[in-house]
Amino acid sequence: MLSRIFGDRRHAWAFWLGCLVVTAGVVMHLPMYWMGRDMGFHLAGMPMDAGMWWGMALILAGIGLAAFGLLPARQAASDDEVVILAPPEDAPLTRAHWLMCGLLAVALIIDIMKPASLGFVLPGMRAEYGLSGAVVALFPFAALSGTVLGSFVWGWLADLYGRRASILLSSVMFVGTSICGAMPDFWWNVGMCFLMGAAAGGMLPVAYALLAEIMPTRHRGWALVLVGGIGAVGGYFAASALSAWLQPDWSWRIMWFLNLPTGLILIALSPLLPESARFLQHIGRGEEARRVLARFGAGVRTVAADVVPESHSPLPPVDRRHLAVTVALTLAALSWGLVNFGVLLWLPAALVAEGRSVEVASALIAKSTLIAAPTVLLSVWLYSAWSTRGSLALMLGVTAMGLFGFLLRSMGVEALADPIAPLALLIVGSSGVISIILPYTAENYPLRIRGRATGWVAGCSKLGGLAAQGLSVLGAAPALGVAAAFVGGLAVVSLGMIAMLGRETRGRDLRDLEVDS
Repeated sequence: MLSRIFGDRRHAWAFWLGCLVVTAGVVMHLPMYWMGRDMGFHLAGMPMDAGMWWGMALILAGIGLAAFGLLPARQAASDDEVVILAPPEDAPLTRAHWLMCGLLAVALIIDIMKPASLGFVLPGMRAEYGLSGAVVALFPFAALSGTVLGSFVWGWLADLYGRRASILLSSVMFVGTSICGAMPDFWWNVGMCFLMGAAAGGMLPVAYALLAEIMPTRHRGWALVLVGGIGAVGGYFAASALSAWLQPDWSWRIMWFLNLPTGLILIALSPLLPESARFLQHIGRGEEARRVLARFGAGVRTVAADVVPESHSPLPPVDRRHLAVTVALTLAALSWGLVNFGVLLWLPAALVAEGRSVEVASALIAKSTLIAAPTVLLSVWLYSAWSTRGSLALMLGVTAMGLFGFLLRSMGVEALADPIAPLALLIVGSSGVISIILPYTAENYPLRIRGRATGWVAGCSKLGGLAAQGLSVLGAAPALGVAAAFVGGLAVVSLGMIAMLGRETRGRDLRDLEVDS
């Protein structure tokens, strides 16, 4: 089975050998971690032994081998025909569609769990290394810088390696960066966190691209929202629950060693994940593309090749017809980034500062995440059955309510002394926003600028996080209530713009956008 699935790779053996070498390199770091068991796993100031240096060398070599093994074996495309994807509008979902949705949801849970863990490791890291708040903020800042870089680089890798192969390369890097848990020096942690962010940054848009290219048009919108929502809520719940369960006995370092099993799980599940038929056709493997399409019940027709000019400008779509919605979506993405990588990352430390333990703070957040879990189904229903524009505006409104709840809590409102209510609203709203905003963006722009528009909005969501962590690095992070007031105001502005200027896309054929443009 593996030879059939990886038969389109030039040297599949190199990929599997690379996975083995990376795993061996990680295992060589475990003795350092275990050495600190009698000291609460405090490793700060301890020297790195030869096994760790050799282990890092093996990890670098293994990632290179895996990347080499994932290079596709290109075939010459026909000069006079090209495979065109033509799924019928009302095509039924097959077992293969549901399996792919499930696998991509698992991948996104694991992917989102990585940056979500940052807030739970910062208190323990700061205490162990004796760092100021400004210095320890370099850790999430490095991770977010990596995600921004990864968002751009992985788009290129997806065109070079394929969608599935890009997800696999991310998984291999996840395994390698788990050695962050054994690093005795803070700056090694910062470097490894940057690499982890680079791996995590590209998986979300690549997963969306794979899903959008295979799902029938009729089901594409709700499927994207469902899978994205499960990934967002599941990733944050996994991070908070595992932190509450493991940190008291194994310290904050265990959160990074979780990259080892989760990355290996994604690699093990890879034979069940299909490659994009569009990519297979692009590299000249038309017959394989036909088999993938037949597996998913999509129709195929053969037509004469026709070169369609494409715009490669990296700039966002700012022409008169799209300026208003672009500004609105940009503000919405920035506000989500400030919530997810600012307020929610600052929250565990704020709760600890109130006198709660890390275990209790993590459990509170996990409980709030469980309360917010039905958001996924609600977002799917709202987006597909009510209004695409209205559902995004509603989720921005719920986010603003949660933020203003924290503002009132900081002002001493007794009814909000327990943070579960505003936190649940915040997680409900932010999970709904990230579940909806990228599918809605894709449905607002014609084909010629759709990729740039979606990439721009996705990038802005991470730039919001970079801005938040940049304040922390400069030692200028505001109090939680002040931050909540500012971000809540930004969310309200974007809500108003989307409600007034956004386009309703429910039930609309995307080909209509080509006529309008």
